[in-house]
Amino acid sequence: MTSNHPKNSAEGYAERVLQGDRRALTRLISWAENGDGRFPGALAALYPSLGRAWRVGITGPPGAGKSTLVNELALAMRREDLEVGILAVDPSSPFTGGALLGDRIRMEELTGDQHVYIRSMASRKSHGGMARAGVDACDVMDAFGMERILIETVGVGQAEYDVMGACDTVVVVMCPGAGDGVQAMKAGILEVADVLVVNKSDLAGAERLADDLSEAVHTRAIRSDEWSGEVGSSWTVPVVLASAGKAQGVDEVLKAITSHRAMLDSRGPNGLEDARRKKRVAQVRRVIDEELDARVWNTDELGARVENALAAGSTAYGIASEVVDDLLRGAAFGMRSKES
Repeated sequence: MTSNHPKNSAEGYAERVLQGDRRALTRLISWAENGDGRFPGALAALYPSLGRAWRVGITGPPGAGKSTLVNELALAMRREDLEVGILAVDPSSPFTGGALLGDRIRMEELTGDQHVYIRSMASRKSHGGMARAGVDACDVMDAFGMERILIETVGVGQAEYDVMGACDTVVVVMCPGAGDGVQAMKAGILEVADVLVVNKSDLAGAERLADDLSEAVHTRAIRSDEWSGEVGSSWTVPVVLASAGKAQGVDEVLKAITSHRAMLDSRGPNGLEDARRKKRVAQVRRVIDEELDARVWNTDELGARVENALAAGSTAYGIASEVVDDLLRGAAFGMRSKES
């Protein structure tokens, strides 16, 4: 197929991704991660090709065995002859913004497989466990032709909610012996999970943790039905025992993920399409927040105004209210439209 776009243009890279060029795939994800101004144009060209990949988020506290489970799930998916993409979000240094990016080391068994693409990404300023460009990276892998995308988050406990904005199915991994069950219920992790996995099930306390989580899931389902007025209206989150390090229970985890997808598909237009549309709306809100933060504060004018107002005795809430009112009325504070 002859391209009408220069090979190294945004559209040219997009075409190369659609043709299965891994170098182009890597380049576009780097553009997304670095906030390159060319990325939106490339994504626009890829957008009609999105929606084929099933995106599975793997989250939970540090040490729960997320990387090992991701590795085993990817191997199981490859046995089904599926194209698999893996996005591993690593913790960033608060000083340099760098990350250890060690997940590739832990996934050596997959690195030689041409049907698996592994990308590590630093979490940077995202406190919710997902890298700022995580959704964009998944979009590029989706357009490339990945049928399954596994997204492993940093694992920062109570702030693991951003993962919902990128995934069709969210798997929360916990292990016995660290008070995970109690913390999960305190943090509202049950609100995030589509599947709960008690990993390292060979350890003492695993079955007790699974029982506690099952009871919590059951109680939540009853309350959900009472609030909605519909009996059995919500998905009942399964609790799966596994020991990923010993390759035990992984098939059961995969079956739970598949069941969740089947449930969404069975709902027709009110299922998967509606869920994905809501996640895209949330993504738009995040992008707007980033754009406003970058463009409003990229000027000395607003900073000086805030400092002067504080010195005059105004409160933070009062100043913020005035600034927002001015923005809505069209005051620029040094902002200029991209067309001007």
